[in-house]
Formats: sequence, C-alpha cells, structure tokens
Amino acid sequence: MLTAISPVDGRYANKTKELSEFFSEYALIKYRIHVEIYYFIHLLSIKLPALTDFPKEKIDDLKKIAENFSLHEAEKVKEIESITNHDVKAVEYFLKEKFNELNIGKYAEFIHFGLTSQDINNTAIPLSLREAMHTVYIPVLHSLKDTLSSLAKMWQDVPMLSRTHGQPASPTLLGKEIYVFIDRIQMQMHQLYSKPVYGKFGGAVGNLNAHVVTYPDIDWISFSDQFIESLGLKRLKYTTQIDHYDQMAVIFDTLSRINTILIDLCRDIWMYISINYFSQKVNENEVGSSTMPHKVNPIDFENAEGNLGVANAIFRHLSEKLPISRWQRDLTDSTVLRNVGVPMAHSLISFKSIIKGLNKLNLNREMINQDLENNWAVVAEAYQTVLRREGVPQPYELLKKHTRGKGAMNKIQLLEFIDTLPVPETVKDELKKITPENYTGVVARW
Repeated sequence: MLTAISPVDGRYANKTKELSEFFSEYALIKYRIHVEIYYFIHLLSIKLPALTDFPKEKIDDLKKIAENFSLHEAEKVKEIESITNHDVKAVEYFLKEKFNELNIGKYAEFIHFGLTSQDINNTAIPLSLREAMHTVYIPVLHSLKDTLSSLAKMWQDVPMLSRTHGQPASPTLLGKEIYVFIDRIQMQMHQLYSKPVYGKFGGAVGNLNAHVVTYPDIDWISFSDQFIESLGLKRLKYTTQIDHYDQMAVIFDTLSRINTILIDLCRDIWMYISINYFSQKVNENEVGSSTMPHKVNPIDFENAEGNLGVANAIFRHLSEKLPISRWQRDLTDSTVLRNVGVPMAHSLISFKSIIKGLNKLNLNREMINQDLENNWAVVAEAYQTVLRREGVPQPYELLKKHTRGKGAMNKIQLLEFIDTLPVPETVKDELKKITPENYTGVVARW
C-alpha cells in the first residue's frame, strides 16, 4: 500500500499479512469479543440466579458471534466507539445489540459483569500473542531452522579455516559452525515452549470486588482461574487493575534473544560472502547496483539484520516499559500494547529474508580449501600439544618463535620444521599427517 506510513503495512505487507489476524485493530476487537462471549458462557456454568433460565440452545448462537465476527462488524464497533470514546465499552454495547437480535436481551447486563476493561484487554492481547506465536511465528522460525539444518548436514564434513579476532585460527567444520546457530535457536524456542502465557482477570483493582459483593458465596478465584485456563492461558494471582506484564516481558526478551542470534548469523554469512566462501545464485532480472552492473549484494541478510534491529528496539521498550505503572494503573500500557504486533512483523520479515538468502547460497569449496592451504601455521596448536605429550621442553614457546607474526606459512616450511624437532621419527610422522584439512577435532553429529 503506497500510502502506508509503516513499511510493515506498506512495502512488506505481503510478508506480514498473516499477522493481521492477530494484531490489527480488527483482530483486537475480535479477541475482545471472544473473551466477552466466553466469559458470559462461563458465567452460565455457575448457575447465577438471574441466568438460570437462559435458553441453552442459544449458547451455540453466542459462540457463532465470536467465530463469525467480520470486518464489517468491527466497523460497527468502531462506530459505537466514536460515540462512547471507549473501545471496550463499545464492544459491550455491540454485544448487547447482538443479544437483542437473538431475543436474549434480558440477560445482556451480564455481559462484562463485574469486569474492568483490562480484564478484557489483558486477556485478549496475551491470547492473540500466544496464538500468533503458535500459528505464524513458530512455524516460520521452524522453517528457518530446518533450512539451516539442511545446510549444516550438507556441509558437515567441509573443513574451514576459523577466524578468532578476525585472524586465522584452528580449523573447524562449516556444518558445525552453522549448527551453532541451530542449537542457540533451539534453546530459545524451548524457553518459549516452557513459559506459559498469562492473563489478568480480577476486576477493577485485581480483587474481584464487584463479583464478591454481588455474589459473596461463589468462589470467584476458582471461577476466574478456570475461565482463563479454558482460553489456554494462566491467570495471574496478584495484580492491580492491570497485568504487571513481567511474564509478557519474559516472552519479549526471549523473542529479542532469538533476533540477536539471527543478527549474529546474518553478519557471519555476510562476511563469508565477502571473502568468497559463498557466492549467491543470480536472478538475471534483478539489479545489484544502479551504477555497478557486476554487483550481487547480500541484500537478504542486510534486510534481515535491519529489521531484526528494529524489532529488538521495540521488544526492548515493551519489556522495559510495560512492567512499570503508577500505583494501581495508568494508561501508558494501553497505547504501548497496541504495538505488540510491530516487532513480531519485523521479525517475520527478517525470518523470510534469511530463508530466501540461505537458499541462494552456493558453497565455494575451492576458495575455502585455498584459505586452509595458505594458512598452515594454524596447525601450530596441534604440534605444540603433541610435543607437550612427548615431554619436549617449552613446546608452546618453540612454536611461537617459529610461527607468530611470520605471516602465511606453507606446508614445506612446517614439514622442514618438524624434521628439526628432538622427537622420534614415529612422532615426526604423526605430526606430518596433521594438516589444516584434517585438524578439525570432533563434534556431536546432528
């Protein structure tokens, strides 16, 4: 959409459209409707005197209001809000109209019974976040992880020069280096799976005051716990008028860590491309530069890194700001919560860009092998360690003198050095068999 202010709804709308079912204004109204409807249905289960004669056949009609809620109906809610200047009250009035249409208007005062707006918002928004993660976010992240896994398996036996501090270091395996990122992502995904999503449901100041004063003989704590659990959430036991958001901040921090891991991945791949370890598949119709025809830029990883940074900036604000509220509540959380979908969208854009970029990589095995061959000095670690085993005095210092700061060393220079060592011929033969290609250690297979 050319008139959109945010690129999430403009330039990248085709990459984020599946999130609109969870984080748009329409989605927020839809989730509020869902919570209000199912709260009313849950009230029917405790047989309040005023609801004992509610026609049970109408329950399915109530569920259909939530299930079939449309964009057109959301517009009606917004029309009501233009009069009430209160978004949750507009939902209540909309539902009262629906009750009248179903000829159950006499029960309409039990819509939103005893509740404050945040009982609805602090249930609807966590519910939308939970469902967005399971429906959209996690499947795309799984796809990214699966793409990495395929590459790691394909390259599991490819030896590669390491670079610590940007300098040539002990060789490694390309597949293992990819798997480092897979393992990190999996750890954070486990954090997501293991952390329940919480909702606040406790009336105007969290004590269920209105419920208790009206029907003091009902166990409203158990009722509220069971209702929230029926939605797939856990209920916070002690709150003010609003969710304290500590547990939501944990989720945002975890999502941010996943993004940080992926920024690290993007930068590593970018640099491997820059030293020609990877080339990129060329689309003949694309242009890499407006002036340099030869360019094939690593744009997918650059795009992802930028969007991940934007996402993390917003995730950070959400996790730092939301847990802070003046006394029993102020309104600062309300406008901030409306932005939950924005970092999710920037993350989704990034995931898709990374997947696209990974699928364009071609391994330049010749360049990787040449880099190893040009850096025989990296086996110095191996030599000095074997010499320690053999009891040779100060083997580290011996290798340091021979290799440190000497620039690229070739195979012949190292073999000649081995011949000068005060060790048996069998040990010399053992050392000569160590090469940059085979000095790669051992790692668990995946």
